[in-house]
Amino acid sequence: MKNDLSENPFRTSLLEENDGPGRNPTGNRTMGDIIAARFSRRGFLRGSLAVSAIAATVSPIALITADNARAAGGSAFSFEEVEAGVDETHHVAAGYDADILLRWGDALFADSPEFDPAAQSAAAQAKQFGYNNDYVGFIPIDGSSEHGLLVVNHEYTNPHLMFPGIVTVVEKDGKKKLDVAPLSREQVDVEMAAHGGTIVEIRRDGGKWQVVRDGKLNRRITATTEMEVTGPVAGNDRLKTSADATGTKVFGTVNNCAGGVTPWGTYVMAEENIHGYFSGELPADHKEAANYERMGIPEGAYEWAAFYDRFDLSKEPNEANRFGWIVEVDVQDPTSAPKKRTALGRFKHEGAESIVSKDGRVVFYLGDDERFDYVYKFVTAGAYNANDRTANLNLLDEGTLYVAKFSEDGSVEWLPLVFGQGPLTAENGFSNQADVLIETRRAADLLEATKMDRPEDVQPNGVNGKVYVMLTNNTKRKSDQVDAANPRAENAFGHIIEIAEDGGDFTATKGKWEVLLKCGDPSVAEVGATFSTSTTANGWFGMPDNCAVDSAGRLWVSTDGQGPKATGRTDGLWAVDTEGEARATSKLFFRVPVGAEMCGPLFTPDDQTAFVAVQHPADGGDDWEGFGRLSYYEDLSTHWPDFKPDMPVRPSVVVITRQGGGKIAV
Repeated sequence: MKNDLSENPFRTSLLEENDGPGRNPTGNRTMGDIIAARFSRRGFLRGSLAVSAIAATVSPIALITADNARAAGGSAFSFEEVEAGVDETHHVAAGYDADILLRWGDALFADSPEFDPAAQSAAAQAKQFGYNNDYVGFIPIDGSSEHGLLVVNHEYTNPHLMFPGIVTVVEKDGKKKLDVAPLSREQVDVEMAAHGGTIVEIRRDGGKWQVVRDGKLNRRITATTEMEVTGPVAGNDRLKTSADATGTKVFGTVNNCAGGVTPWGTYVMAEENIHGYFSGELPADHKEAANYERMGIPEGAYEWAAFYDRFDLSKEPNEANRFGWIVEVDVQDPTSAPKKRTALGRFKHEGAESIVSKDGRVVFYLGDDERFDYVYKFVTAGAYNANDRTANLNLLDEGTLYVAKFSEDGSVEWLPLVFGQGPLTAENGFSNQADVLIETRRAADLLEATKMDRPEDVQPNGVNGKVYVMLTNNTKRKSDQVDAANPRAENAFGHIIEIAEDGGDFTATKGKWEVLLKCGDPSVAEVGATFSTSTTANGWFGMPDNCAVDSAGRLWVSTDGQGPKATGRTDGLWAVDTEGEARATSKLFFRVPVGAEMCGPLFTPDDQTAFVAVQHPADGGDDWEGFGRLSYYEDLSTHWPDFKPDMPVRPSVVVITRQGGGKIAV
């Protein structure tokens, strides 16, 4: 059976980062409903009338776009903006270098084989940099901003760009499509080895960053790495399989999107779109049927079940419950088993950024990246000990998981997902806390959490005390589903929400929220974008995805989904002012080649280096006039970053530094 990328809706969504149709069956209020009601003057605005009114009355933030373009002199960012557009390479602001640090297939160890795209093997890939780099983190060595461990997630694979000889271009219904031949077991094994994460020592020498191939802490984590299940779900019957009667051991991690680095210096990987890896059917009336339906399992985008029974639900019905978690890795011990920390819930995790609260407890903010799903946070039970790293290593096993409910009066409430509280009882099918965590989405449904427009990165800002929520888009939202925090029907361009927790305490269960930006082209009135009038034609963006806050507290936003058809520009990295007269001003700092997504970003503690991840370059090109046809291994829309005819396109981490040294954008 051939894998036609254009006919398989999940495979297409996986490649294009659309992340599923939205599987929330509840009547819970959407963020669009809430925003519409919040800014209705007399409570009568509905549908398209509400949307147009919101564009004019969204908040004091939107008033920045009014009469005076005051922002130019007050911006926290100083650099010459990049021109937006589409071509086959990357571009960075004038006065900066953007160097390739790591490419798919690059050697990570002294004995790693050199990359040979025509003779790939799982054994080689397990010692090389993986595919589709997403989250990037930096853990300093001895407190240095010029020497540390780079940690990188490898989210998924694009076989039509990875393997030669598997694609045929066919014409169907007057349109050309890609037919992808079934993968061999060897190719599936390469895919599995290309997933997971990389831990690698890097050092800045003579102003340039280099990989330390003999670093003693270098490590690859893959879809076959043995892991331990910890926390409230460990040992639960719903995780037991024929290979693991204890319910505590799992092989591998998959679809690691954004992530985080903890205050105690461990690496956190977030399992996102796990549903695509499972095939087969559950036995009739299986107890997990509703659970899996809520997660979209199975989708069968990958062919792994053809060779490995654990990905076939008819043979291993519990295996899917072993994925969808937050994974913590102790980077100081390359022999340690990564731990799936179940206390943080099971859903399509996008990121796990953390901050130490006033009382020493650690707060992790989490997004569930699907249309109409939720925003979460986890508060540890124990406090962080800055003087004893070992004392922190199991902090993630105990704490409280909360889900956000946004109200039209501008308040947000964090609702605890705790067995026995509210509707989370035996009457609703929960026997214990493990059930609540395995079915986090259903528990949040019952608490009537607010349905969001694809919540991705959620980033706390320790400088200004705010929290920024990236909401990428939701074209499935209808006009009668808009609310205060999701203000637009057919929201193609997404928006950013800013949360202020009560008293500046990140552990607080209540706070206030505001719309920082509604994204899209502000020159098109019906889009309703709210960038400041000092934002140039290059400075606006759509589809906010990942973000970072540098040590100065400045917000940087990367995008996913822009392109010739959607916006006339590629994805990239934008600097976004959040304070003072410049608030809601955005400037383009870096842009990616055609077909690519912008991931990362990450700044070293001294703000003199930025790392960004360029994912799936060349995955597209038919809608770009510079190429104008489907892109695949033998006929690529770009050969970035090598630009050699014998080399395929290669997802890569790019390191950005200021020419002559110094902090970025100051």
